[in-house]
Amino acid sequence: MAGTAASEALGAQIRSEAAACGGVLPFVRFMELALYAPGLGYYERGRAVVGRGGDFYTSASVGPVFGELLAFRFARWQAEDDGPAGGASQIIEAGAHDGRLARDILAWLRIWRPALAGRIRYTLCEPSSVRRAWQAETLAGFSGQVDWISDIREARSGRGGIRGVVFANELLDAFAVHRLGWDAASGRWFEWGVEPVDEGFRWARVASGKSAVPEAAWPRLPGGLLDALPDGFTTEVCPAASAWWRDATDALDQGRLLTFDYGLRVEEFFLPQRAGGTLRGYQRHRSATDLLAGPGDQDLTSQVDFSALVAAGEQSGATTECFTSQRRWLTEAMAETLAPDAGFAAWDASRVRQFQTLTHPEHLGRAFSVLCQRKRVSQ
Repeated sequence: MAGTAASEALGAQIRSEAAACGGVLPFVRFMELALYAPGLGYYERGRAVVGRGGDFYTSASVGPVFGELLAFRFARWQAEDDGPAGGASQIIEAGAHDGRLARDILAWLRIWRPALAGRIRYTLCEPSSVRRAWQAETLAGFSGQVDWISDIREARSGRGGIRGVVFANELLDAFAVHRLGWDAASGRWFEWGVEPVDEGFRWARVASGKSAVPEAAWPRLPGGLLDALPDGFTTEVCPAASAWWRDATDALDQGRLLTFDYGLRVEEFFLPQRAGGTLRGYQRHRSATDLLAGPGDQDLTSQVDFSALVAAGEQSGATTECFTSQRRWLTEAMAETLAPDAGFAAWDASRVRQFQTLTHPEHLGRAFSVLCQRKRVSQ
């Protein structure tokens, strides 16, 4: 099922769930269904959502250079941790979509670091059977090196902790968020939900006794800032993203935890220009005007709270190596490839064009941030 028919079927499911919880469905559940409902959600329908013919670009869709630079850095990190003749190493990619980035990484390692490629176990953390099938097709040439898990916590189960790299590219911004509003009269936050109306949906407050927001996730701001917030100020919180990051850190014995994503520091969520929140919808490379229209037909995404990720990782024993822009991180990696003994492909015209798209501030260079944390055996 695709297009309008799928959206209508998903809309009926949302209406049913809203009725079961008193008429207003917490937005976090609406977003979860809109993106991931089996067979109906945006990310469950097909692979054409990414790239020129889809709804948005990712770094991996620009070309193989992004994966090649990641592979180059991963190989250097492995040598730092275990030495050039180290043992088995792991790369765990979460949210791999159709497997294109994994293919680019493994292809580069096979050509430029064959000894390491021979002992790498590449694991895709993917709960969706639909996306697993796409990934298996893309990675058919590496079938002996690739396996799958459904949950990052499985990476530790029965095999000890991870030694290597856990990374994600544009994963956490697609976790379902709680949308919150500020009631200046009562001096309290409330949760936004979704209410069926006519043939569509509208925003409605969730009754305080039925809120789905965990107690620890409600914003805790200084009194002076709360006094300055206008009535109706909207923001988002995503405890699921912080929990995922904590689980990934806990599963890591030695190595790095890395993410590329849209995001902000916690204080940046409360600037005046973000009074409407950071939630956005995208379709055909354009911002959506109605975030509740056509559930499943448009992408929904929200800025990642990097402050929360940093805290979650450090509380689980990791140290923060960097929090920077994608432009700076990739530029530093590219500079390393220019060393005489780097062992990297020549920077021909095609690679240079891809690199410019990945790093130019008007393309992807400014849009994405990079967080890298490290965990050592002694930690």
